[in-house]
Amino acid sequence: MAGSSAGRDGTRPDGLPEGGGAAAGRTSLSTRARDAVRQRIADRRYPQGARLVEREIAEELRMSRVPVREALRALVAEGLLELLPHSGVRVRRLERADVEHLYEVWEPLAVQASRLAARRVACAAPEQPAHLRALRTSLDRAEEAASDDEGAREVAAHTAFHEDIVALSGNPLLARTMEQLGGQLRLLFGMREEPAHMRAQHALMFRYIAAGDEESAAASTLLHVRDSRAVALRSLFDDV
Repeated sequence: MAGSSAGRDGTRPDGLPEGGGAAAGRTSLSTRARDAVRQRIADRRYPQGARLVEREIAEELRMSRVPVREALRALVAEGLLELLPHSGVRVRRLERADVEHLYEVWEPLAVQASRLAARRVACAAPEQPAHLRALRTSLDRAEEAASDDEGAREVAAHTAFHEDIVALSGNPLLARTMEQLGGQLRLLFGMREEPAHMRAQHALMFRYIAAGDEESAAASTLLHVRDSRAVALRSLFDDV
């Protein structure tokens, strides 16, 4: 196919990556479909309990049903969707126990990620790891989004901030474990409010990580995750 027919994002008019085969193109489309559905769940365009129809999503995303089917299966595995008794899927409804269980697992992992990230910075000094710059960028983007009163963009930046800490930790096993929680955390972050003091907590976490202070980074993260839990329960279940 002539180079002029490729899109600006490197895709062909049929949606396949330029220079790639059908399998690679399907994987790319499946990833795009998964990200699109995940985002619609997070911003509540697909509300909790809503039944998702493969054909309708494929039409909405302007792609075939095969990558959409693969995306829905992946989101079932992530815990964002659940299978219906006879056929199809629906958006999983988060119960209080689901939120409690998620925070019970996330808390120690988040604390350890910050500790390891600070350790890696300390060991790399005077060099600055690339992921530390990404962490700073996510922090700045969250502040900009908050100033512009763009809630969805702020949530995306906060989510990226936590993911960047895991990347900075340099522990691939921790990264794979956290990836399993990623979808549910994104959903939760998108559903709760985001008070200003939690942005200040992120800034403090960054300061300690950038300073290579393991224990202060861990302690500030513990405070943040526990505060996040309280905010989530108050937002979702009217906890006092």
